Amino acid sequence: MKSNLFNTFLKTAFLALLISSVNAEEPRFYIPEAPAVAAKSFILMDHNSGAILASNNENEMRSPASLTKLMTSYVIFKRLKEEFITLDEEVKISEKAWRTGGSRSFIEVGKMIKLEDLLKGMIIQSGNDASVALAEHVAGSEGTFVLFMNDYAQQIGMINSNFENASGLPHDNQYTTAKDMALLSSAMIREFPNYYNWYSQKEFTYNNITQTNRNKLLFTDSTVDGLKTGWTEKAGYCLVTSANRVGMRLISVVMGSDSPSIRTAETEKLLDYGFRFFETQSVNDISHQVPVFKSKQANIKVGVSDTSFLTLPRNQFKYTTQTINIMGDLVAPINQGEQVGTLVISFSNKDIATLPLIALEDATEAGFFTQMIDTIKLLFR
Repeated sequence: MKSNLFNTFLKTAFLALLISSVNAEEPRFYIPEAPAVAAKSFILMDHNSGAILASNNENEMRSPASLTKLMTSYVIFKRLKEEFITLDEEVKISEKAWRTGGSRSFIEVGKMIKLEDLLKGMIIQSGNDASVALAEHVAGSEGTFVLFMNDYAQQIGMINSNFENASGLPHDNQYTTAKDMALLSSAMIREFPNYYNWYSQKEFTYNNITQTNRNKLLFTDSTVDGLKTGWTEKAGYCLVTSANRVGMRLISVVMGSDSPSIRTAETEKLLDYGFRFFETQSVNDISHQVPVFKSKQANIKVGVSDTSFLTLPRNQFKYTTQTINIMGDLVAPINQGEQVGTLVISFSNKDIATLPLIALEDATEAGFFTQMIDTIKLLFR
């Protein structure tokens, strides 16, 4: 809901976004339109808040090419986390995996290869053969592995995606969207920080063959640390990128560009736009004192519960307002963590987030005399 409210705010304001401060002497602030992007579809999303800062055709179903390997690695990371498999175990290479065409890690049929090496071959070298070998090892067959892919995709919220293989080789019924790829990338970064760093690795050597990562931004932008390139004739040139800069992380997805250099340049434009004109802050440190009746203390501290983030135009958080809505009069006993209302955060006369408000401390019952006085007070309220 936070993201939807923020997106509505952006769409109504982009053409001539004018943010007037609370007092007339404050300077006005403008945000330009998002840059034009030479791609069939694209999206720029903040990782922490989920706010979409720029997009076009983000829900258009398109062939994912090797972006499919992001879903493949997500499944494998899940199985590793669940201790169903380990990085050290040996994987036997089938003839099917060995014969898989397209980009390769040059694995040999019948050979036993460490699972971690296959993962790096898939992530860094974009090896289709490594993808199939991993799928067969984890699920017994690539067909069964695809069931895991689609199941996890639905759990992530990738409602416009369907996978038919682990490698990304062309298939008529394999598709995804720029938005779904952004959601997947965000889930990957959030859930598997220990494995995510492989996406920043610039090269990998296997079988005496060194291949470099196809994500050229890893070599030119130190703030970029992933994720994946893709290309087929049907998909065009695709790039999913994440960068961590000026205290915020953005995820960019560009699908259907005409060349590798164009997908790189368009991604740079999107990232520069997002980091230059927006910022993301945590709202976890927001707390307030509110009155409580029939309690040993007259007030208790309330605030938000989980880690929550908001994205706004840069330097504009000072112009937000916070409104507390309490669910009636608070009467002890109240336990820490119990929801007592909502916190509404507004910006430029628009509500941009509604968060659960919880008690940050216990409110224990007072003695008989205090309770009697507060009962009388409540009657008159």
